[in-house]
Amino acid sequence: MPKKIPMRKCVATNERFPKKELLRIVRTPEGELAIDRTGRTNGHGAYLKKDPEAVRLAKKKGSLESALEMKIPEEFWQQIEEEAAKQS
Repeated sequence: MPKKIPMRKCVATNERFPKKELLRIVRTPEGELAIDRTGRTNGHGAYLKKDPEAVRLAKKKGSLESALEMKIPEEFWQQIEEEAAKQS
């Protein structure tokens, strides 16, 4: 039997992708934001497609801020966009 592939939904586009194809953004228990490259960081996570356009859409719609339940600073948006561009 083939191994089950975990699927997650992008908060910007509402498309489902295999977990490894998405960028995980985490709000840690301390209330800090982080880009989770391992997929194992403790905290509340949300997934974004590895596409700068999806990052801009999430920022415009406010979907990532809603999912993480906190305001995201401009510098962190730039980090997310750079990471998405690097990996797309």
